[in-house]
Amino acid sequence: MKFTPTSIENAFVIEWESSSDDRGSFARIFCAREFQDQGLHPKIVQANLCTTKEKGTLRGMHYQIPPAEESKLVRCVRGSIFDVIVDMRADSPTFLKHFGILLSAENRRALYVPPLCAHGYQTLTDDAHVLYQTGEFYNPECERGLRYNDPALKLEWPLPISSISEKDANWPLLGKPIEYEHSHSTSDLA
Repeated sequence: MKFTPTSIENAFVIEWESSSDDRGSFARIFCAREFQDQGLHPKIVQANLCTTKEKGTLRGMHYQIPPAEESKLVRCVRGSIFDVIVDMRADSPTFLKHFGILLSAENRRALYVPPLCAHGYQTLTDDAHVLYQTGEFYNPECERGLRYNDPALKLEWPLPISSISEKDANWPLLGKPIEYEHSHSTSDLA
């Protein structure tokens, strides 16, 4: 696999290298050892497949806070999407910066999204299928989101938004930098 750093700290575009013959092809699309060699946490606890019917649909921007922050490995296995991440790590040199990339079944790229980076995408084709693997279990109590059109972020989507969930359309706008409170202390456990 080929790992190419993005403009977001510890986020990578990943391309697989395949071998082929008259039967077809073979490619390794995940290897924990290769992820560790890049300094990434290769843990995968869930794999999700999201299908979207209509071109222009926007999903996101989602992330989880401690103690359930999650990494994601995202790839489009049918159709194409414009994938975007926003760094929500207050101590990161790329805090509140974003990165976007075209992921498609044709280009076979994947995007590694570090923990505490918000993630979302817009479908560029009808009937797009997105496969993503996560490094932590989904925890609704730790779920957070960013508004796709927050003026503070200046995200640019390639198409007019044709569909978006009510929840995604109504995430709060950024005000001051986000601070994370750990909801569990030793006194809470007594």
